[in-house]
Amino acid sequence: MRAVFSWRASSRLLTLHVVRRRKRRTVNDQQAMQIAITAADRARLVSRPNPWVGAVIVTQSGEIFEGSTSRVGGPHAEIVAIRAAEKLTVGATIYTTLEPCDHTGRTGPCTLAIIDAGITRCVVGIVDPDEKVSGRGISRLREAGVTVETGVLADQITAQLAPYIHHRKTKRPFVVLKMATTLDGRTAAADGTSMWITGETARRRVQVLRAQSDAILVGAGTVRADDPQLTVRDIEGDSPRRIVLGEISNEARVNPCTQWTGSLVDLLDELGKQDVLQLLVEGGPTVAASFHREGLINQYVLHLAPAFTGGNDGLSVFEGAGIATMADLWRGRIVSTQQLGDDIEIIIEPNLKAPNQKRIGTNK
Repeated sequence: MRAVFSWRASSRLLTLHVVRRRKRRTVNDQQAMQIAITAADRARLVSRPNPWVGAVIVTQSGEIFEGSTSRVGGPHAEIVAIRAAEKLTVGATIYTTLEPCDHTGRTGPCTLAIIDAGITRCVVGIVDPDEKVSGRGISRLREAGVTVETGVLADQITAQLAPYIHHRKTKRPFVVLKMATTLDGRTAAADGTSMWITGETARRRVQVLRAQSDAILVGAGTVRADDPQLTVRDIEGDSPRRIVLGEISNEARVNPCTQWTGSLVDLLDELGKQDVLQLLVEGGPTVAASFHREGLINQYVLHLAPAFTGGNDGLSVFEGAGIATMADLWRGRIVSTQQLGDDIEIIIEPNLKAPNQKRIGTNK
């Protein structure tokens, strides 16, 4: 096994955190948590490797203050909201999508800030799976006399934080496979050309996926054929770390990158240790098939174009031999669909309840 590590991030100026003050109005727990979820979305591109969290403070007089996670080393969402509310926090309720931390890392414990602010009620979306937190924050608040309730819009928040949760539970990144295909299942023509299957709107969506990912991966064959840069373009966001399976020329535009020649499982373990929460796989059919057959993909993002190659000599989504019998058919579940211009995006996740399904992330 051999790995060459040489990576520099290309970064763009992004808002450090979001602070908003809303007009007085009456909100219930679900409405307040929905505001927090929206705030968390705005932190997705800046908070990693920390989780993207939203927090909302509703004062006794009905004023609403919100905040979201800053860049690493900056204040967490709860602190941002508390600072925005200033002295109005006494007797207030705080809503936070993820359990407040109770340890000192790059910043101090959010639990102590909540207690010191005189907040009397804390509504938590989900318990933090991180072993440094995992219930400790809730216990600390309750010991201090703060009323704590959990589980408000938990399913929505679990989906929002899926890469973070997966990383904390498995110590590996959440793997997203993105493929563009024609309606007859082809990702390239017989001569290997694939630009462009989908339209501009779908290609812009790919830039968003890149900005949301900590690393992006392709095979050496894709680098030799297309010489891609794999950077974030035309939208706000940092370019992900670039990884190539195999060895490439020093002149390739994807450089500087990590060139990996070991196993995929070892790669995911290594990236997990380096706080890579989400890995975007944009390789061709050979790379896609390798991840798929080892059961390492957590989410499939398929962009379907209203187009046909008209034959069976083009490249398919997965290269190589498929199943021998329908009893071995891989089945997933569709979690979302949307139209992207003339194209359709379908997001599929593994159905672990299906017979013979591999458990994603454990390679079993």
